[in-house]
Amino acid sequence: MPKKVDPEERRRLIADALMRVAADQGLESVSLRHVAAQAGVSAGMVQHYFSSRDEMMSFALTVVRERSQRKVTEALAGLGADPPPRLLLRTMIAALLPLDDESRDNGRVALAFLAYTAVRPAAAAELHDDTAQMVDFVAGMLKVPDPVGAAASLLALMEGLGIYVLGGQYPAQRALQALDAHLDLLFPA
Repeated sequence: MPKKVDPEERRRLIADALMRVAADQGLESVSLRHVAAQAGVSAGMVQHYFSSRDEMMSFALTVVRERSQRKVTEALAGLGADPPPRLLLRTMIAALLPLDDESRDNGRVALAFLAYTAVRPAAAAELHDDTAQMVDFVAGMLKVPDPVGAAASLLALMEGLGIYVLGGQYPAQRALQALDAHLDLLFPA
């Protein structure tokens, strides 16, 4: 009897291998051959599930987004039913910052994907929608004269802090201090 293969599971296996290659060697090293070797499968199998490098990259970007959403959901679950907006935002942003080994790997890959999407408008379309939703969500929690502008600033701060942590300019604690200082401006005591 032939072995049953879950195509979605295989695609995730390949996407995980892609992310390991990207985290270890950079996105420019991602090729069907390198990903196949990392996944322990043939290049033909990778091509069976992904017809092109761009399709493989798009799927891996989806996996990164899902991992980030899961991490945020898990962090927020510990806050209870109705947390104060400042605590909710701090918890959400701290969950997205690359403060531990796993999130640093995801952060390096996400940063590489941002560069990748900068020259591929089709790949960037999903990120535009995600960003707009995030800005709207954060703006809905802010009681300031320009909540959309303040939300955009807070999210830009998060991205910048993530880059500083990944680049080694800021340790995790310094990034959290900067986040708290900005949140104090948005939520004065």
